[in-house]
This record gives sequence, structure tokens and C-alpha cells, in this order.
Amino acid sequence: MNGPILPPFTHDSALAKVRAAENAWNSRDPLRVAQAYSEDSQWRNRDIFLQGREEIRQFLAGKWQRELDYRLCKSLWAVEGNRIGVRFQYEYHNAENQWFRAYGNELWEFDEAGLMRRREASINELSISAAERRFFWPSPGSRPEDHPGIEAVK
Repeated sequence: MNGPILPPFTHDSALAKVRAAENAWNSRDPLRVAQAYSEDSQWRNRDIFLQGREEIRQFLAGKWQRELDYRLCKSLWAVEGNRIGVRFQYEYHNAENQWFRAYGNELWEFDEAGLMRRREASINELSISAAERRFFWPSPGSRPEDHPGIEAVK
């Protein structure tokens, strides 16, 4: 798709929006990711509430200082008008080299310019061994097109 992906979303444009978000997050570039959100975007991330692009950028910068070798896969769950529901998994390790996998769901709402004005994320994570990892590609970087994402895993 050329240009911004705008609502109302079709199934195909929502798939493209989800993959664009995944690619941006896998860049681990807080400024790049924050640009996808409206200036007054509202976030709930677990038990953290954020307001506005700058708070989002600061949150992401801290996240990726702690969550090393982060790799994310997102999957479209539902779409209606200017709203998209997503499920996701990501893996990372901490400074002590303990690996984790997080499982979550996000609810997204977009403004007419295609910027996300609201994001609500519910996330749980568990410790995993390095041998249990599922997501392998150069990091930071986008998931390869031939990688099955989370569709083929439990």
C-alpha cells in the first residue's frame, strides 16, 4: 500500500496496518514508533497510563533499554471502521540474560489521519529458556515475510 493507511479499514488494509506497526516496533526506534500515534494519544500498557506522543516515546526508550534483543509478532484479530483488535507475542532477555515471552491483546482506535489515538494493551509474560525461543531474525529488524509469526504457534 502506498501512502498512509487510513480508516475505515478493510480486512486487507487492517492487515497492512498491523504489519506496519509490527515492523516499526521491531526497529526499537522510540521516535519512529511514537510518530504513529496522535499528539494526544491515550495509552494503557498493563498498569501504566500514558498521554501524548512524548510520554509514549519516553516509555518506549526505557522499555528497550531493559528488554534486550526484542522481537515482536502481531496478528490481526478483528477490524471494524476505525478500530483494530490485535493479539501479539514478543520475546526479549534482560541484562542477566533471562529470556521472556510476553502474550497480549491490544485494542486500537485511529483518527481520520490514520494516527492511533487510543491503545489499550493487556500483557502477561513468562520466563523461558533460550532453547524455548520462537522468534529468530536479525535484531533490530522486521520479521521476514516467510516467518509464520504467531499463527503457527500456541
